[in-house]
Amino acid sequence: MKKLMLLMIVTAIAATAVMAQPPVQKDHKKDRLEWEKKIKDELKLTDEQVVKFDAVNKEYNDKIDVITQDAGLSQEAQKEKKMALKKEKEASFFEFFTPEQQAKYKELVEKKKKDKGTKPGGS
Repeated sequence: MKKLMLLMIVTAIAATAVMAQPPVQKDHKKDRLEWEKKIKDELKLTDEQVVKFDAVNKEYNDKIDVITQDAGLSQEAQKEKKMALKKEKEASFFEFFTPEQQAKYKELVEKKKKDKGTKPGGS
């Protein structure tokens, strides 16, 4: 009887420890770099376009990081500000993307949205 009780206690403690593990955080910077590389490759950006693309990304990624770190903003406010910045960033890209690249970019973004929505934990 004592062994059974001891086994139940150990099992309960182990289960509690497993449940208490924090969720795995995604490496957003790594995802961001992979996405940027994919865009450069898929759109076949010229060397001049790559320089402009990198500059625009750095500018807007820095702005987005500032919003993410602003504890004074609600999650909803952060999301709205980030979406506005993403639209500005896209407009900046379209200043130097060709019409074909713009269409391909929109296609890639839509595919990414679909894929993100179908993955477990995708939001």
